Amino acid sequence: MTLKSRLSSLFPALLFIALTSATLAADTKPAVKAKRAPNPAYAPIQDVAGLPRVLLIGDSISIGYTLDVRKLLEGKANVHRIPTNGGPSSRGVESLKSWLGESKWDLIHFNFGLHDLVYMGPNGERLVDPKMPGSHHQVPLPDYEKNLTIIVKQLKATGAKVIWCNTTPVPEGSSGRVADEAVMFNKAAAKVMHAEGVPTNDLHSYAKAKLHDIQLPANVHYKPEGSKYLAGKVAAEIEKALK
Repeated sequence: MTLKSRLSSLFPALLFIALTSATLAADTKPAVKAKRAPNPAYAPIQDVAGLPRVLLIGDSISIGYTLDVRKLLEGKANVHRIPTNGGPSSRGVESLKSWLGESKWDLIHFNFGLHDLVYMGPNGERLVDPKMPGSHHQVPLPDYEKNLTIIVKQLKATGAKVIWCNTTPVPEGSSGRVADEAVMFNKAAAKVMHAEGVPTNDLHSYAKAKLHDIQLPANVHYKPEGSKYLAGKVAAEIEKALK
């Protein structure tokens, strides 16, 4: 057999191996994760001239009610929010200056608490069993009071009206939290707000009145209708303060 005929007979086998290798390579290539769409609550808004400017500061609970508050106050106020989850009060102390920016605010509605009362492990693990040896709050109660005092003074210095929104209930079974330790943190916050002359939006009591219907089971977060329910109270408090 000539060299040419040998190569001709080998060609189909070589082609099969090449195609098979390419298919296997494609199959084993890691899938590209689809990018998560940005949360519309974070989207910057275009101010309507002549309307007061409102800033919402808070964690995922406030993220949940942001869009509904905007709808409820449409034509009455320009409702902005910080472009992130506010997290614990310690983050508020670190980030408040950048969140406020250089803009003028007419009213600021703010909250910290659900992240402060989260239990951390001895090596920095987050959302651990509160009964774990060495577990502790992410922000201890005395530090929570100190942080809120720092935050309130900075907010008042902007010249804006300031509303404190107390922390919503923690149900039984919530990961890394003890059932309604929010009450304990709200009491500490109330002392600070009383001393600073800042009014409180009692969202804790408002949520608790319908908690079974509006909150997810064993979870601090809310169903869509729950966030809408909370938005009604937040919008009403803001509108009342603006008047």
